[in-house]
Amino acid sequence: MWLAPWPGCAMAGPDNPPRVTTRPAADPDRVLIAGLMQFYIYDFSEMEPAASLRFDLGPDGLFDGYPPLDFYWSEPDHWPLVIEADGRPAGFALVNTLSHRGGGPDRNMAEFFVARKFRRHGVGLAAVRQVLDRHPGEWEVSVADRNHVAKAFWPRALTKAGVADLECHQGVGEAWIGDIWTFRA
Repeated sequence: MWLAPWPGCAMAGPDNPPRVTTRPAADPDRVLIAGLMQFYIYDFSEMEPAASLRFDLGPDGLFDGYPPLDFYWSEPDHWPLVIEADGRPAGFALVNTLSHRGGGPDRNMAEFFVARKFRRHGVGLAAVRQVLDRHPGEWEVSVADRNHVAKAFWPRALTKAGVADLECHQGVGEAWIGDIWTFRA
């Protein structure tokens, strides 16, 4: 059966958590992150009303790309990161200095994604800690109101990462609808 582990391959689990590494993305990682972005957008598509055209598939079966992605390789205040589990691609984090509250945090978690295969194995928690260690300062993490999985994940991840001055604000209006977590890492 194709789902069975291959001989000699250890499977991640509670007794064998994967080794997580979060590293700056290099230029060749653009293709990797663009590909992973398809899965990220796919996850978001189930949260969008059916009548919305926002996350429709194109004639090639792909979602539209993520327009700001190129900024992560051209702007000095944008940082693309690759998340790996046991040396294999597992997700990405996109960090910038934009704010949904006004003003400017030192860092903002613009996008954060861990592939489903690696969820619930500690990969996301370890990656959050590594991203915050790599980029200390005043942070903002915004969670869309309709993203119930992220609304459960982020308070737990930030608490486990040991951040200081953790506060939750409610975004209202056109700038943001949902939780906006602020803290110091």
